[in-house]
Amino acid sequence: MPSEPKEDLTYVDVTPKHVYQNRRNFLVGLLVTGTAVAGWKKYAYLLNGPATGSVPVKLNGFKKWPYSTTETVTPENDVTHYNNFYEFGTGKEDPAQNARDFVTTPWSVTVDGEVEKPRKFTMEEIMQLAPLEERIYRHRCVEAWSMVVPWIGYPFSVIANLVQPTDKARFVAFQTYYDPRQMPLGSQAGIELPYVEGLRMDEAMNPLTLLTVGMYGETLPNQDGAPVRMVIPWKYGFKSIKSLVRIRFVKNQPPTTWNLENSQEYGFYSNVNPHVDHPRWSQAKERRLGEFFRRPTLMFNGYGDQVASMYTGMDLKKYF
Repeated sequence: MPSEPKEDLTYVDVTPKHVYQNRRNFLVGLLVTGTAVAGWKKYAYLLNGPATGSVPVKLNGFKKWPYSTTETVTPENDVTHYNNFYEFGTGKEDPAQNARDFVTTPWSVTVDGEVEKPRKFTMEEIMQLAPLEERIYRHRCVEAWSMVVPWIGYPFSVIANLVQPTDKARFVAFQTYYDPRQMPLGSQAGIELPYVEGLRMDEAMNPLTLLTVGMYGETLPNQDGAPVRMVIPWKYGFKSIKSLVRIRFVKNQPPTTWNLENSQEYGFYSNVNPHVDHPRWSQAKERRLGEFFRRPTLMFNGYGDQVASMYTGMDLKKYF
């Protein structure tokens, strides 16, 4: 049974002043320290002075794609400050800070392999290959978060048709830029670099597959894959490779970074599928950046009408 409460307090029952002052100082210290750490992580880049790398510039003349999703666009600050780009750090906020000095001019992309007309495209040529259009796509990450982004670009098929793939080309392999001098944190990424990805030929030529040069009315920020990247909206985000420097049309299924790193968790196809759980978490629901509640994950991220026919007869749990 609980002890009877004391009816009267004596002086010895009062906490000594030096004890409660020390305790108060300790708690205040924790608060100040926590605030300082948060502030440091958010504002440390200010101590480094202005960015010396490439910065986004306004894009003009692009048209609106009429088949974009009508869902609410995710705030730009959320999309540009919550990234996976391991060359610039493994934390979600690291790329926005660490890619500030990334220089992306001049830039070129080599396109070769099983093609009739291999070619190296300058960034200026890439920007002029086709009319730019803004497409508002859902974007889903394997870690169960999602966003809606107004990407700017044109179908990947435009550049593919210019180099004329041969009948031997069954897949497309992509390679990202990697320079340890510009990306010193790459050595701590825990994955083999340069980053590589791949698509089956019909996936690459699907009208939804976007060669992307901008977002939110501007060219791409460094942390979001400047100056040119892929966006494949029905697949998990890591398939949409950033900062492209090489595209190669090949006969056989190419290696991909996360499949090489852990094939049990990351398959080659990586289609958004709520029925295939990641070994460490469920994929049945997702949380949109900037929102609190989760929502059901859509098969193929909601793009089934446009892409499901490519996988007819495939076991999408086996070929995840």
